[in-house]
Amino acid sequence: MIPELQSGGRGLDSGGGVVRLPPGDNVPVTRRVRRLIDTAAFQRLAGISQLGMVARVYPGACHHRLEHSLGVYDVARQFLLHFYGDPVARERLPADFFDDDSAAVFLVAALLHDVGHWPFCHPIEDMQLPDQPSHETALAEIIRSGELADAMDQDWGIDPSRVLNLVDPPKPSATHPRESAIHRGDASDAFLASCLSGPVDVDKIDYLQRDSLHAGVPYGRHFDVARLIGNLTVHPHRPRLAVGEKAKTAAEMMVFARYIMFSEVYWHRTVRAATAMLQRAVFLLQHRMDLASMRRMGDSDWVRSLRRAASGTTAESIVEGLFGKRRQLYKCVAEFDGTDESGVHQSLARRPFWYLVTIAESIADRLSSHAGIAIHPSDVLIDAPPVQLEVDINMDVVRASGDVVPLGTLSPVASSLARDQFDGRVKRVRVFVRPDLRDRLGDRVPAKQWTGMLRDVSETMLQELA
Repeated sequence: MIPELQSGGRGLDSGGGVVRLPPGDNVPVTRRVRRLIDTAAFQRLAGISQLGMVARVYPGACHHRLEHSLGVYDVARQFLLHFYGDPVARERLPADFFDDDSAAVFLVAALLHDVGHWPFCHPIEDMQLPDQPSHETALAEIIRSGELADAMDQDWGIDPSRVLNLVDPPKPSATHPRESAIHRGDASDAFLASCLSGPVDVDKIDYLQRDSLHAGVPYGRHFDVARLIGNLTVHPHRPRLAVGEKAKTAAEMMVFARYIMFSEVYWHRTVRAATAMLQRAVFLLQHRMDLASMRRMGDSDWVRSLRRAASGTTAESIVEGLFGKRRQLYKCVAEFDGTDESGVHQSLARRPFWYLVTIAESIADRLSSHAGIAIHPSDVLIDAPPVQLEVDINMDVVRASGDVVPLGTLSPVASSLARDQFDGRVKRVRVFVRPDLRDRLGDRVPAKQWTGMLRDVSETMLQELA
């Protein structure tokens, strides 16, 4: 057993000490883990907020990615300790499936999984700007050389490529659509990748609880983590994580917790207003900003660079409304979910960002003519579910008989959420306008007219692109 999982001797007691995390957790670390934590690349995460724009609504949600990464590492330790001590899970694995080398790679991947992030990474990635790499690509650049690479080689004997295979597994190929391309046949890596990113994984277990704690809401903390981890198992037919039947309720509650956190925190209407403002500002300023250099910054330097780039431009009022002395966020005037019979949600969800900008500018032009008010193209913003769909929230449950049943089959709640996903219910299409415009437009543009305008403009747009 690797030192990080030992309780004495050359393990944790003689290692790098303990790191204290909210709400009062002691995370034991060895010297080689401490060396990874102390690198500049990892310490940079202390300057990058975990939730970005959420803090504009929930002031306590200012925790950083370093705290979250340590939390994920601790949950990964709990996963490994469970599997080392679970005879049922071990019986399902080939003799060399889950060895100490694999456990070490998993812990390092859990600790470093966010090292490639930059400020406001996820909303900017959702825009899919040209020539902008993903945070997984950035991670690969960081860990293949320098301090982290040296530490992994000297202390762990780990090839960075194997860590990357867990954090960002190669996509299934056209000839093998159901087979992962992770060293095809390497079941150990495939299984551990599912523990790092899947319906129930170390990342989600930490961020749901931690984000809920710092946001000051209870929604992400009301599922039984101990029961869930204590009943993790290996899928009997494929190398991926599953849960035992005794954890059915705990898994169901985790699914529900995630749904509520998206509804009330991550996709809160005002959070999305701030996010839409940030995205439009970056879109307008992308050629005035050195985005490559800004990816190496922390939040404060990144915001300063954005404000400098916006000075004297049409984006200045948007940026200052977000990061200036007074908060002035855009206001919602219309919203549509997946049940919208007019088809607005369907016509705008998962469209490229430039497409949404074009639609918003056309709406601004129509509003100017209809309401007789001078409306600038950037006074109207459209926020919609991004191109990338959410990861499936359904989980396989292994019964005592060995039968495998999807959680959605056993749970009406999970079934409904898995069927509808977040992208149709929680992730709504919303129209935001400059704060002073909402009252000025007033009764001049009733709700039905917003629907008609959006439908007409999007239909015209689609015809022009055909």
